[in-house]
Amino acid sequence: MEVLLGVDGTDGSLRALDRVTERVAATGDELTVAIADGGGETDLEARVREAVDRADLDATVRRLDGDLGSALVNVAESEGFDRLVVGGGERSPMGKIELSQETQFVLLNAETSVTLVR
Repeated sequence: MEVLLGVDGTDGSLRALDRVTERVAATGDELTVAIADGGGETDLEARVREAVDRADLDATVRRLDGDLGSALVNVAESEGFDRLVVGGGERSPMGKIELSQETQFVLLNAETSVTLVR
């Protein structure tokens, strides 16, 4: 299975990075990590590469320009990924899930199967 993971540096996306690298290491899936280009954050790219190396994966790491949500949907569909993974989602005081705009966009617009890691 070809998995595309979106990472933007938020706590939710970093949790997803850790969980997905562990899962991919166990299953042998192919992983591509797409980093939101927030002004060339080299620390984020270093964090991603560290997680990939720690899991001993041969994953592709790439940067996406523009809005992460729409860029992820476009890449997932144009390049034929089997699954799109995004992190995020916190519980409100009322117990409802709160999603970022990017996560909402992915969940509502992707034709590729989406996994939300919380």
